[in-house]
Amino acid sequence: MAFLIRWLIAFVLLAATWNPTPLNYLRWAAGHWETDLPLTVLGGLILVVGYVIYLRATLRSIGPIGMALVAAVFGALLWVLVDRGLLQIGNSALNQWLGILLSSLVLGIGLSWSILRRRISGQVDIDDVDEE
Repeated sequence: MAFLIRWLIAFVLLAATWNPTPLNYLRWAAGHWETDLPLTVLGGLILVVGYVIYLRATLRSIGPIGMALVAAVFGALLWVLVDRGLLQIGNSALNQWLGILLSSLVLGIGLSWSILRRRISGQVDIDDVDEE
Protein backbone atom coordinates (compact mmCIF):
# COMPACT_ATOMS: atom_id res chain seq x y z
CA MET A 1 0.00 0.00 0.00
CA ALA A 2 2.88 2.38 0.78
CA PHE A 3 4.29 1.93 -2.75
CA LEU A 4 0.87 2.63 -4.24
CA ILE A 5 0.63 5.93 -2.34
CA ARG A 6 4.17 6.97 -3.37
CA TRP A 7 3.47 6.07 -6.99
CA LEU A 8 0.11 7.88 -6.98
CA ILE A 9 1.70 11.06 -5.62
CA ALA A 10 4.39 10.87 -8.34
CA PHE A 11 1.69 10.36 -10.98
CA VAL A 12 -0.30 13.37 -9.71
CA LEU A 13 2.89 15.47 -9.62
CA LEU A 14 3.77 14.64 -13.22
CA ALA A 15 0.20 14.89 -14.52
CA ALA A 16 -0.39 18.19 -12.72
CA THR A 17 2.73 19.62 -14.33
CA TRP A 18 1.85 18.51 -17.84
CA ASN A 19 -0.59 16.17 -19.57
CA PRO A 20 -2.30 16.09 -22.97
CA THR A 21 -5.44 17.79 -21.63
CA PRO A 22 -5.81 21.56 -21.10
CA LEU A 23 -5.85 20.94 -17.33
CA ASN A 24 -2.18 21.18 -16.37
CA TYR A 25 0.13 23.69 -14.75
CA LEU A 26 2.23 24.55 -17.81
CA ARG A 27 -0.74 25.45 -19.98
CA TRP A 28 -2.45 27.29 -17.14
CA ALA A 29 0.73 29.22 -16.27
CA ALA A 30 1.31 30.17 -19.90
CA GLY A 31 -2.14 31.73 -20.04
CA HIS A 32 -2.18 33.36 -16.61
CA TRP A 33 1.33 34.43 -15.69
CA GLU A 34 0.75 38.02 -16.76
CA THR A 35 -2.48 38.43 -14.80
CA ASP A 36 -1.77 36.15 -11.83
CA LEU A 37 2.02 36.04 -11.41
CA PRO A 38 2.10 35.40 -7.63
CA LEU A 39 -0.16 32.35 -7.90
CA THR A 40 1.78 31.12 -10.93
CA VAL A 41 5.07 31.36 -9.03
CA LEU A 42 3.59 29.67 -5.95
CA GLY A 43 2.23 26.79 -8.01
CA GLY A 44 5.55 26.38 -9.79
CA LEU A 45 7.49 26.37 -6.53
CA ILE A 46 5.19 23.74 -5.04
CA LEU A 47 5.79 21.54 -8.08
CA VAL A 48 9.56 22.12 -7.87
CA VAL A 49 9.55 21.06 -4.20
CA GLY A 50 7.73 17.86 -5.17
CA TYR A 51 10.24 17.14 -7.93
CA VAL A 52 13.21 17.82 -5.65
CA ILE A 53 11.85 15.40 -3.04
CA TYR A 54 11.13 12.65 -5.55
CA LEU A 55 14.23 13.05 -7.71
CA ARG A 56 16.61 13.35 -4.76
CA ALA A 57 15.15 10.27 -3.06
CA THR A 58 15.17 8.31 -6.31
CA LEU A 59 18.75 9.27 -7.13
CA ARG A 60 19.90 8.37 -3.61
CA SER A 61 18.02 5.09 -3.67
CA ILE A 62 18.67 3.62 -7.12
CA GLY A 63 20.93 6.23 -8.71
CA PRO A 64 21.01 7.36 -12.31
CA ILE A 65 21.95 3.89 -13.56
CA GLY A 66 19.06 2.34 -11.64
CA MET A 67 16.69 4.94 -13.04
CA ALA A 68 17.92 4.18 -16.54
CA LEU A 69 17.53 0.43 -15.97
CA VAL A 70 13.97 0.77 -14.65
CA ALA A 71 13.09 3.06 -17.56
CA ALA A 72 14.69 0.56 -19.97
CA VAL A 73 12.60 -2.29 -18.54
CA PHE A 74 9.43 -0.25 -19.02
CA GLY A 75 10.57 0.75 -22.50
CA ALA A 76 11.13 -2.91 -23.39
CA LEU A 77 7.69 -3.74 -21.99
CA LEU A 78 6.14 -1.10 -24.25
CA TRP A 79 8.09 -2.48 -27.18
CA VAL A 80 6.72 -5.97 -26.51
CA LEU A 81 3.16 -4.64 -26.21
CA VAL A 82 3.48 -2.76 -29.52
CA ASP A 83 5.15 -5.75 -31.20
CA ARG A 84 2.34 -8.08 -30.07
CA GLY A 85 -0.31 -5.65 -31.29
CA LEU A 86 -1.68 -4.97 -27.81
CA LEU A 87 -0.77 -1.28 -27.97
CA GLN A 88 -1.10 1.07 -30.93
CA ILE A 89 1.49 3.83 -31.33
CA GLY A 90 -0.74 6.10 -33.41
CA ASN A 91 -2.67 7.54 -30.45
CA SER A 92 -0.67 10.58 -29.33
CA ALA A 93 -2.70 11.29 -26.17
CA LEU A 94 -2.43 7.67 -25.04
CA ASN A 95 1.32 7.71 -25.65
CA GLN A 96 1.67 10.86 -23.57
CA TRP A 97 -0.33 9.35 -20.71
CA LEU A 98 1.82 6.21 -20.93
CA GLY A 99 4.91 8.40 -20.67
CA ILE A 100 3.50 10.04 -17.54
CA LEU A 101 2.53 6.64 -16.11
CA LEU A 102 5.92 5.07 -16.74
CA SER A 103 7.83 8.12 -15.48
CA SER A 104 5.75 8.09 -12.31
CA LEU A 105 6.48 4.38 -11.87
CA VAL A 106 10.21 5.08 -12.12
CA LEU A 107 9.89 7.76 -9.43
CA GLY A 108 7.62 5.57 -7.28
CA ILE A 109 10.03 2.64 -7.48
CA GLY A 110 12.95 4.91 -6.70
CA LEU A 111 11.24 6.36 -3.65
CA SER A 112 10.20 2.92 -2.40
CA TRP A 113 13.31 0.94 -3.34
CA SER A 114 15.07 1.08 0.04
CA ILE A 115 11.94 -0.19 1.76
CA LEU A 116 11.40 -2.95 -0.83
CA ARG A 117 15.06 -3.99 -0.72
CA ARG A 118 15.03 -4.17 3.05
CA ARG A 119 11.90 -6.35 3.03
CA ILE A 120 13.25 -8.68 0.33
CA SER A 121 16.85 -9.02 1.48
CA GLY A 122 16.78 -8.04 5.15
CA GLN A 123 19.65 -5.61 4.50
CA VAL A 124 19.40 -2.15 5.99
CA ASP A 125 20.59 0.99 4.21
CA ILE A 126 22.82 3.39 6.14
CA ASP A 127 20.02 6.00 6.09
CA ASP A 128 17.62 3.46 7.67
CA VAL A 129 19.64 2.72 10.82
CA ASP A 130 17.87 5.45 12.81
CA GLU A 131 14.47 3.86 12.15
CA GLU A 132 15.15 0.71 14.20
